[in-house]
Amino acid sequence: MPRATHLERHFTQRIGWLRAAVLGANDGIVSTAALVVGVAAAESTRSSVLLAGLAGLVAGAMSMAAGEYVSVSSQADTEKADIARERRELAALPESELDELQGIYVQRGLDAGLARRVAEQLTAHDALAAHARDELGITETQTARPIQAAVASALTFSVGAALPLIVAVLAPPTHIIALVSAASLVCLAALGTVAAHAGGASRLRGAVRVTFWSALALALTAAVGRLFGAQV
Repeated sequence: MPRATHLERHFTQRIGWLRAAVLGANDGIVSTAALVVGVAAAESTRSSVLLAGLAGLVAGAMSMAAGEYVSVSSQADTEKADIARERRELAALPESELDELQGIYVQRGLDAGLARRVAEQLTAHDALAAHARDELGITETQTARPIQAAVASALTFSVGAALPLIVAVLAPPTHIIALVSAASLVCLAALGTVAAHAGGASRLRGAVRVTFWSALALALTAAVGRLFGAQV
């Protein structure tokens, strides 16, 4: 009788796109909602509030895309440099690299003989991949992807930023601050829950964490808008 296939679900392969997507959506909601609330607290007109929010959406999306691209590109450059160095070392000092790989497996709990055999077999199969994974910690599922991170951040920021703008368009002028804040916090809590679930973490902790800091950002921005609006 054939043995049942054991399927496992792992969450580390989602880290790259999940981090960029969650950061983009979260920042889109928080920054745009805070901007709308701050401008509205200064007793500005609806058109001024919407113009500020729209400008924040465009500027924020481009900033997120550029920031993610530059950041992840730097990571990718570092990974490429490390792999290139490892490739040169494998060509120049194959025995030393084999000893180094054996030492890594010994440190992880294998006896010297078994560690040597494992190192030799993995080296024969793909020496560079073995060193990239076990010496440098670089794997295919977690390797840096700048374009993917930039696009995910820009798109999710725009989607997140659209929420407070839509609420600001539909809300009565006297209730923009309350309705934008409430709708944003509800969506942020839902986003924190979904992100935590997708990453295999505590959904309650994820929701509470993002809601607390977002509420603080909205409150501070409203206070600044009220203070400087009153002075003007």
